[in-house]
Amino acid sequence: MFGYYLDLALRSLKRNKVLTALMVIAIAVGIGASMTTLTVMHLLSGDPVPTRSGTLFYPQVDPDPSPAANHQPYDMMDYRSALDLWSAHRADRQAMVTSSQLRLTAPQVNLPPLMAQMLSTTSDFFPMFDVPFRYGGGWTAQDDQSRARVAVISSDLNDKLFNGADSVGRTLRLKDSDVRIIGVLAPWRPSPQFYDVAGGRFSNGNTAVFYSRPEDVFMPFQSSLEINAGGFQPFTCWSMPGDPAHLQNSPCVWVALWMQLDSAAKVADYRRFVADYATQQKALGRFVHADNTQLRSLMEWLDFNQVVPSDVRLQTWLAFAFLLICLFNTVGLLLAKFLRRAGEIGVRRALGASRAAVFAQCLVEAGLIGLLGGAGGLLLTLFGLWLVRSQPVEYADLVHLDTAMFLATFALALAASLLAGVLPALRASRMAPSLQLKTL
Repeated sequence: MFGYYLDLALRSLKRNKVLTALMVIAIAVGIGASMTTLTVMHLLSGDPVPTRSGTLFYPQVDPDPSPAANHQPYDMMDYRSALDLWSAHRADRQAMVTSSQLRLTAPQVNLPPLMAQMLSTTSDFFPMFDVPFRYGGGWTAQDDQSRARVAVISSDLNDKLFNGADSVGRTLRLKDSDVRIIGVLAPWRPSPQFYDVAGGRFSNGNTAVFYSRPEDVFMPFQSSLEINAGGFQPFTCWSMPGDPAHLQNSPCVWVALWMQLDSAAKVADYRRFVADYATQQKALGRFVHADNTQLRSLMEWLDFNQVVPSDVRLQTWLAFAFLLICLFNTVGLLLAKFLRRAGEIGVRRALGASRAAVFAQCLVEAGLIGLLGGAGGLLLTLFGLWLVRSQPVEYADLVHLDTAMFLATFALALAASLLAGVLPALRASRMAPSLQLKTL
């Protein structure tokens, strides 16, 4: 029976080629616009560490001594609080994180000095975030304690300096200090760069920077503080730091702390531990707001910081509004098409075709138009994503059409066309055959 309806639909589409083309184009343009923006939204709002996100948590405390403070805890920690919580080793894994910029050269490599981003962190960073390696590996907890002059470099930097060769054992000069390369990352592009996310809710939707490429150099936290002294910037301060070049004892927050907690019981225990720590610091006179603590999961932290840029959200809503306009136009065209065939439908009804059969035939025709529109929409989506990749935005290189979005393109086109075809099909199936036969 479906084959019979399909044959009738193909005949009908061929008889009205211009009208068919208009409907296919309307659906294709609407699908292309909506799927382009939906694909970008899908890629930017996904889980950056799907293998670990359920066990990653971000603690916060409030070291602000102002008695009138009434706000969420700062997005980052002061150095002492971060070091205290990290040193307690109450989580399965823990990593302190902060970034800075510095000058980089490679002895015996004929390239001018580069300005590179360096991530200062601790040894658990790599296994905790499931970071892949191409050569070598990360440093050890002993290297953290001994302030070893070692570094892990990104795949991009390794390609730039050493043409992709195994550079483990080679030397980098960071500012005026030599460090030994012990590991090279495989291509790694978390989306967003979650471990650096902070302050998103204050950025008025301008959060594209969270989708930058990862840092080029990773070093043990304390070693990097010595090498790049004066190169670190605070997130915010509640009073003027006495020595801006050394933030360890400053009234500023500038260090992020991440925890891996592998069970719900450990999450509850660590939440109590953070609250108890804040209470202890209040007793010591260092904290005023001991009750202002948080422990958010990775995805809660990203939602809290509203990481998806506001312009991407707006474009998605506008694209789907445009798709609705295209659907309304398709409804009108289908209605005109089916009503034009009133005589043919009247004959079929007089010969015994039921209303359900007429309705099904019209829906099959609408669905076929949707599939053709989906094919056109797929081409327009690929073109739209190419345009996005050519834009000077941080997330441009992340944009691609994955399998889920490929299937969603045709599913949306089919659903849209069937939805658009329901009203015209109902109208066609309810036409009285006697009235139509009188006009023949």
